[in-house]
Amino acid sequence: MARTILITGAGSGLGEGAAVGLARNGHTVIATAESWPQVTALRDRVAGMNLPNLTVTKLDLLDEYDIAHAATLDMDILVNNAGIGEGGPISEIPIGLVEHNFQVNVFALLDLTQRVVRRWVLNKIKGKVVFTSSILAVVSPGMLGSYSATKHALQAIAEAMQDELKEFGIQVQTINPGPFFTGFNERMVEAAYRWLDDDENFTSRASYKAQTDALLDKPEMRLDPADMIGKMVELIPERTGPFRNIFPKDTADWAASAAQAMLQRTI
Repeated sequence: MARTILITGAGSGLGEGAAVGLARNGHTVIATAESWPQVTALRDRVAGMNLPNLTVTKLDLLDEYDIAHAATLDMDILVNNAGIGEGGPISEIPIGLVEHNFQVNVFALLDLTQRVVRRWVLNKIKGKVVFTSSILAVVSPGMLGSYSATKHALQAIAEAMQDELKEFGIQVQTINPGPFFTGFNERMVEAAYRWLDDDENFTSRASYKAQTDALLDKPEMRLDPADMIGKMVELIPERTGPFRNIFPKDTADWAASAAQAMLQRTI
């Protein structure tokens, strides 16, 4: 059965791929991007795809007018995919950057979701909220703590929301991608170099690079995003399935091992 799906953060990466894939499968898709240049570029990319059921519009989660407009659009699935990442040692990262990370990834996203859900309840629409979370919602390696904290918060919100909305027939689901090579992780790591200063911080830039390279600079941390896009296209429109979806299996195994290791960790 065809669904009407709004996807935030569809200007590139997994969001764009999922938007195109879902439209190709016959769903009506509203793909949103943060800025007008991103909107124009995405419109140009999909122009020749013969997908009249895919529209592109602007949605900056920090723009109150964009949020208000998006909340009025007809949809029965909201995919909260937009997000930003701030890398760097959590013991030193400027608090303003952490606040901004939470503003985009948690507070603005929750604002939009509350508005959409309220409309669904009032209109008796049995919709579905999908949160694009992360493997970092269940593990928190060093140097990525700010982003990981936002995803831990998002996971908690999704779990509570699922309990609260069952009585209204509204479904909630999380998709937790592993380390797919979209450029997002690399940009997040690179972002720390704009403030990390050997003259000011006790974490040196060399130490930061060594630790982030050890985490990300290997093939298993640069997975083919086409696989994740295919999984998202499969999961998003479904009315049954797991609440939490860590993909691929190797990443799910990593999460399980990390959870067990945390129970045994000592100080």
